[in-house]
Amino acid sequence: MNEITATMAGTVLKVLVESGGQVSNGQEVLLLESMKMEIPIESGFSGTVKEVKVSIGDFVNEGDVLIVLE
Repeated sequence: MNEITATMAGTVLKVLVESGGQVSNGQEVLLLESMKMEIPIESGFSGTVKEVKVSIGDFVNEGDVLIVLE
């Protein structure tokens, strides 16, 4: 099981994957807003989305788990 984590603190703008979906290494899976900048979060793994742990509007800190892959 692999986890995709936040690279910086910010607010979730968009979630680009859903549970059961396939993800490729390097694919954008989520968009954060931090200091009025949009920060794309990419997967470092390929796999199936087991769980999306955040929703649009949630505030996350650096290192928080956003998505779990299996």
